[in-house]
Amino acid sequence: MITLSWGSLAALIRRADVVVETVDARVPLNTRSRRLERLVETMGKPVIIALNKADLVPREVAEEWTRIFRGEGYEAVYLAAREHKGTRVLRKKINRATDVRPVVVAVVGYPKTGKSTVINALRGRAGASTSPVPGSPGFTKRPGLYRGPGQIYFLDTPGVIPPDGNPLEKTLRGAPPEKLKDPVGVAAELYKFIKKYNPEAFEEAYGFDTGEPYSFLEELARRRGWFYKSDHEPLVEEAAKALLYDYHKGKIPFYVPPGEYWR
Repeated sequence: MITLSWGSLAALIRRADVVVETVDARVPLNTRSRRLERLVETMGKPVIIALNKADLVPREVAEEWTRIFRGEGYEAVYLAAREHKGTRVLRKKINRATDVRPVVVAVVGYPKTGKSTVINALRGRAGASTSPVPGSPGFTKRPGLYRGPGQIYFLDTPGVIPPDGNPLEKTLRGAPPEKLKDPVGVAAELYKFIKKYNPEAFEEAYGFDTGEPYSFLEELARRRGWFYKSDHEPLVEEAAKALLYDYHKGKIPFYVPPGEYWR
């Protein structure tokens, strides 16, 4: 996974007239970057927060999150870029954000919030490489300027904001599972995090749940036929990575409710 230094990110933003920050609608607070927002604001650029993957949350939840961000003074819109839903609204927000024509837009954010998919959807045809899993082939490799509808141009980045925070936060922010020092520990934390918001999430996604993270990983390994050759114990590391990949793919149904913003 290629990420930008903050200096390189600042240089990229200087080239843009409008900045669209993509966040994951399931975990918008965890996948927004206040540091990025402050950086953009110091340059006098307008910021639009795009809650992508809104098809993974109830509509009223996505609407409430947009109201919350607007209450902070940001323009915000929810969309499902892969389904090409909400892109027309985002185009209108971009055009209204500045009088500059043509307008150059930088779409930025943490890995796997879907910035390249957003660009593709806005353009109406594929133009930026995309991949559903962090670090896998197909991610954007170098800066490019892609023409959109009318007089809109999109500046794609050669990576995104480096995932920061503790191991769970890094995972929520797109850190590749294979790059984690302790995927089992992180998967266990993610299991508990998801269960907090949807107790039935793993039953719905996998057809079973043990109620405890490590026993769940062991059972998942057994059901997938993953065992250590030496002692035939469940290969929990492989199960942990599979769970993390499934989270990034949106397979596990859950979302953080807007009420968390006020806590």
